[in-house]
Amino acid sequence: MRIDLHTHSTASDGTDTPAELVRNAAAAGLDVVALTDHDTVGGYAAAVAALDGTDLTLVTGAELSCRIGGIGMHMLAYLFDPAEPRLYEARELVRDGRVPRARGMVDKLRALGVPITWEMVERIAGDGSVGRPHIATAMVELGVVATVSDAFTREWLANDGRVYVEKQEFDPFEAVRLVKAAGGVTVFAHPGAHKRGETVSDEVIAALGAAGLDGIEVDHVDHDPATRTRLRALARQLGLLATGSSDYHGSRKTVVLGECVTAPEVYAEIAARATGAVPISAV
Repeated sequence: MRIDLHTHSTASDGTDTPAELVRNAAAAGLDVVALTDHDTVGGYAAAVAALDGTDLTLVTGAELSCRIGGIGMHMLAYLFDPAEPRLYEARELVRDGRVPRARGMVDKLRALGVPITWEMVERIAGDGSVGRPHIATAMVELGVVATVSDAFTREWLANDGRVYVEKQEFDPFEAVRLVKAAGGVTVFAHPGAHKRGETVSDEVIAALGAAGLDGIEVDHVDHDPATRTRLRALARQLGLLATGSSDYHGSRKTVVLGECVTAPEVYAEIAARATGAVPISAV
């Protein structure tokens, strides 16, 4: 089985619609794909509808924006009940903060001489939940950076970058609690992605594990071999699941679907732990 548990659609900051994502995942030879848009479940219905005629299984989820001790981090939440009111309300608070935060980053870029406009970012985001990749795409269009990834540096949009603006975010311990209460499973996304900014310590990961975190994303394009080896050992030491995923954003990044994958036994354990929803296959 080929299992990719971290992808994005136009419901947040990917370039594939949810239906295109499903079709592309099937064409890429995946057996299981998770839709994990940022702080939203808006792509679920279209993705489920697109399963017809495929052998693909869809895992519903979201990537929750978190912050602890001034450090940004992302929490992958799988198979939770999207209608559970406390998690729903918390997600809406985070989503409501995205527009003023993005406007703030546009203002900082303009102050640095970048001729970006809010209208450009709105056009690129479309109906998606606006975020840094949309701003980065505008920077590519303007020739400020060569690629979206080049915008996520300390010079620009990284967590400790010159134009970074904080937003409403989950406390990661609260995120774990809320997702678990909604029947879901939590995995710390790309915990060793140092290029994006400062990362949390192993001690914080251990504390999250003690609080109910289920796993950490080990195999990720932003993790070099040494980082993967260290994180795999840490997961084993803490009794956490070790996942692998592409973090696919369509044409916005060079990564392809299935570039990193999760072991079938780890996926089976995630599905077994979830009580809020179940993986969906075509009928």
